[in-house]
Amino acid sequence: MGQPQQPDQAEAEAGSTGSARTGSGSIGSASTGSGSTGAGKPPLRVGMVGYAFMGAAHSQGWRTAGRVFDLPRTPVMAAICGRDGAAVRAAADRHGWAGAETDWRALIARDDIDLVDICTPGDSHAEIALAALAAGKHVLCEKPLANSVEEAEAMTVAAEEAYGRGQLAMVGFNYRRLPAVALARAMVAEGRLGTLRHVRVTYLQDWLVDPHFPLTWRLRREAAGSGSLGDLGAHIVDLAQYLAGDRLTGVSAMTETFVGERPLPGQSARGLSAVPAEAATGTVTVDDAALFTGRLGRGALASFEATRYATGRKNALRLELNGEHGSLAFDLERLNELSYHDGREPGARAGFRRILVTEPDHPYLDAWWPPGHGLGYEHSFVHQARDLVHAVAEGRRPEPSFADGLQVQRVLAAVEESAGKNSVHTPIAV
Repeated sequence: MGQPQQPDQAEAEAGSTGSARTGSGSIGSASTGSGSTGAGKPPLRVGMVGYAFMGAAHSQGWRTAGRVFDLPRTPVMAAICGRDGAAVRAAADRHGWAGAETDWRALIARDDIDLVDICTPGDSHAEIALAALAAGKHVLCEKPLANSVEEAEAMTVAAEEAYGRGQLAMVGFNYRRLPAVALARAMVAEGRLGTLRHVRVTYLQDWLVDPHFPLTWRLRREAAGSGSLGDLGAHIVDLAQYLAGDRLTGVSAMTETFVGERPLPGQSARGLSAVPAEAATGTVTVDDAALFTGRLGRGALASFEATRYATGRKNALRLELNGEHGSLAFDLERLNELSYHDGREPGARAGFRRILVTEPDHPYLDAWWPPGHGLGYEHSFVHQARDLVHAVAEGRRPEPSFADGLQVQRVLAAVEESAGKNSVHTPIAV
């Protein structure tokens, strides 16, 4: 198959999407665990920290990958971790995890865990990843890799040292694993577009348009690191560089926070949903929107927009690449399609054409449905699990690596620096 070569509220969310820093020990196990070892195939026993939005998505990936793809090792969902004992036990039962823990340190210490999957807010990524690597585990960490360049650097150094011991570390930019995106990368690498001139990417959401939406952890710098920049911007920076096969050398940026005070949240906050708890408010300490331009190493110009204030846009990730010979465009809301224009065709017949990316010789699709039967958002996590299992079995560096995540973190830091200096062009640190 064709394999291609994202005050106390943080505590509450960490019970659902975050790490469990207190408490200890197992709180029971489900009657069955997802994944059974196939004949002659060793298990890859996974422990996951966090269980809300990203935890559910990653669970889908681990639960499904071995049932769809013929993998060299069988994913076994050994245990899931979160602070709230009752909630994590319910999540384990719902998503198919065999056991549950309320302390991520206890999860890492378990002998039946080979790989630690980190689905927590960014403030805990570094601590958990460094501990897991030190304990001899493979690591998958959600994007962005960390909340700061310094944390990402420490994680990358640890990952490199761990690789020498046979351990792998990967950052979870799941949109790379959509078949249409993987096909676009292959077409660029084949030279279909020729020399790239432009890369433009936007990621638009609207879940913060209501000024009364509560101050969840995603709106607090100490938990999230940044706002739309890290949440959405990390994805589009990675996609632009991945598809172009090139890296940004510098950026010029603007950021904005449109609503500076929000109601404090109630305890029912989950994922991107929350209700206010009381009349008291708190200060938003992250950006609501980021707009920046940049230049890639081989000269192409790039533009980026990330916002959670685009009224009517729910999850609108769109990208276009223009080259000397052609163009490619992708829209996440039509994720089984890729638009391609071959600029070398005669003008009388030229134009963008739709490629329906559902054929068995398209990336990942030989394991799925007949042509024309599309996939969805969740399949990117299945493909992510599939690729990581192959990397572990083959002992090769997975992509994107922690080093790739660090480079994206440096771009995000340059964006913030530029925005803080009235959009002055800011080189990307190497």
